[in-house]
Amino acid sequence: MGQNVTLTSANGFELDAYRADPEGTPKGAVVIIQEIFGVNSHIREVCDGYAADGYVAIAPALFDRVGKGMELGYDPASQETGKSTRGQLNWDDSLADTQAAAEAVRNSGKVAVIGYCFGGSIAWLAATRGDFDAAVSYYGGNAADFADEKPKCPIICHIGTEDRGIGSEKVEKIKSARPEVPVYLYQGAGHGFNCDQRGSFHEEAAKTARQRTLDFLAEHIASETVSA
Repeated sequence: MGQNVTLTSANGFELDAYRADPEGTPKGAVVIIQEIFGVNSHIREVCDGYAADGYVAIAPALFDRVGKGMELGYDPASQETGKSTRGQLNWDDSLADTQAAAEAVRNSGKVAVIGYCFGGSIAWLAATRGDFDAAVSYYGGNAADFADEKPKCPIICHIGTEDRGIGSEKVEKIKSARPEVPVYLYQGAGHGFNCDQRGSFHEEAAKTARQRTLDFLAEHIASETVSA
């Protein structure tokens, strides 16, 4: 369903991206932001899923700033590589690359950003600093660090109650600073609960969060008419 494309960031940096287009007229577009494992098979599947739901979906390869073509699995060694690579990035570059992806699909209608893990933190910052019509943050561990920044577009957060990387203190920090932002908590779910390739996959939480996300997109970015 998808294809690899090239994006150019505001500072001239070229990066790869995976793009999936729906059949017929798009409802809008979603920028999918990766975990610390790169634009791997799981992220491509996420893009394909949103394309099947009627949205143009594009996932910029944010790790291209460190090395091209990085696709990691979920074993301990890959996790350490992902953390190390993530540590070599800065927020401004990642946001610029995220915005470049948005501009590439802007002709499809309104644009939302949906991020997972590392991408969940990027989604929060894209809502506060970028140009998006809606944002969805899945277990963004750094979102609490930027909770004082007011989102410029509607945003929702999905967090598992057993996510040791976030914890109740960070959840309360987000809720206290931004009471207008819905923070959905998923009982028994840990970090990465949306990914069916991870041991932390929680089917019920993933299904519920995705439906809430689709409802949110329908409310905030979906066009009223879509061709079959």
